Amino acid sequence: MKMTALPSLLALLAGLLLSLPGQAEQALNRIVAVVNDGVVLQSQLDRRTDQIRQQLLERDTRLPPMDVLRKQVLERLILEEIQLQLAASMNIRIEDELLNANLRQMAEANNLDLAGFRQALEAEGYSFTEFRDEVRKQLIIARLHAQQVENRIQVSEQEIENLLTSQEQGADDREYLLSHILVALPEAASPQQIQEAQARTERLLERLRAGEEFSQMAVAESDGQQALEGGSLGWRKASQLPSLFADVARNLERGEISEPIRSASGFHIVRMDDLRGGDERHVITQTHARHILLRPDELQSAAQVENRLLQLRRRIEGGDDFETLARAHSQDAVSAARGGDLGWSNPGDLVPEFEKEMSQLQPGEVSPPFESRFGWHIVQVLERRERDSTEEFRRAEAREQVRQRKIQEESASWMRRLRDESYVDYRLEDA
Repeated sequence: MKMTALPSLLALLAGLLLSLPGQAEQALNRIVAVVNDGVVLQSQLDRRTDQIRQQLLERDTRLPPMDVLRKQVLERLILEEIQLQLAASMNIRIEDELLNANLRQMAEANNLDLAGFRQALEAEGYSFTEFRDEVRKQLIIARLHAQQVENRIQVSEQEIENLLTSQEQGADDREYLLSHILVALPEAASPQQIQEAQARTERLLERLRAGEEFSQMAVAESDGQQALEGGSLGWRKASQLPSLFADVARNLERGEISEPIRSASGFHIVRMDDLRGGDERHVITQTHARHILLRPDELQSAAQVENRLLQLRRRIEGGDDFETLARAHSQDAVSAARGGDLGWSNPGDLVPEFEKEMSQLQPGEVSPPFESRFGWHIVQVLERRERDSTEEFRRAEAREQVRQRKIQEESASWMRRLRDESYVDYRLEDA
């Protein structure tokens, strides 16, 4: 199952086999924060802090003081609780079938089946029931984001044209690895709040230029969503970066730290960690093929259909005309009218089962019978060609880049509004 909506889930959980504590700790269910009508418990904070701490150690990120780390983790848990409450009010649910499919995919990522995955978790002292509940929560949050942000994003043709034009003028096909620290501002911030945030940003920048480690400072000080990842934004092209970072990125050298950048969210500090790449062509292999499709029904079993296709294949190899047989026998009405001709196809155009069989054939060769979701087929490859699809690829990529940029910007704004509009009462002693 495709996992496009779960980057935060995988970052938190896919490596959990390596990040679990050696022994399950006794749950301490003291309330550490009241969030609207809900709470965050000490046991939740302890468990998540242990996981994040282990992940930071595995990435060789120097840990901030424990009280600072716990505050960052608590803020993340508070934001999750706010989102889960909103999802509940909207009756957003995750079906067991979808939950189990994602658990199976995570098990496969660790080279295990689901039963083996559960045993491995429990052998490390972690409750599979708690793990399953955490996965469900992250899926609920992903679905909430889809409904509230992603599904509402529209990309116009003019926006695509503007991006392509700017890329041509800038000739920037490089990828950037940036890290980021945010000093956040609330909506409608007062002049005093703005002044205090700016002063705090300047102090952080001075400490960075004096040699303090950026990733550790991001974990300890940043209000950004990537704080617990050391502030890393991952590899992105300039067109995939938040708009206010794109021009800054082009002018930074490796290891260089930007001046403070002001946005509606607050003040930002950006470091150029690395850059790579350049202009590339996108060449694909197209295949021209034709096929004959038969479907099992009440009169013909799958075995009988397979046998009929075997007979047709023998006739073709014996000299009978494929086109004539396809017109007479194929149950794909559209292609049968063209003698089974499917025209030129790009990678990904056809269902995986069909493409797998077709890719193994040389031009002129006819496949053995095989099954797909549409029925049983034999396919013949007529010819192949290489085609430069750079322009089409760039246009599709530009559409996705505009969409992702708008999602990131709208998501940050939406989450800030949620947080500002929520009631939070801290009960953690050092919060």
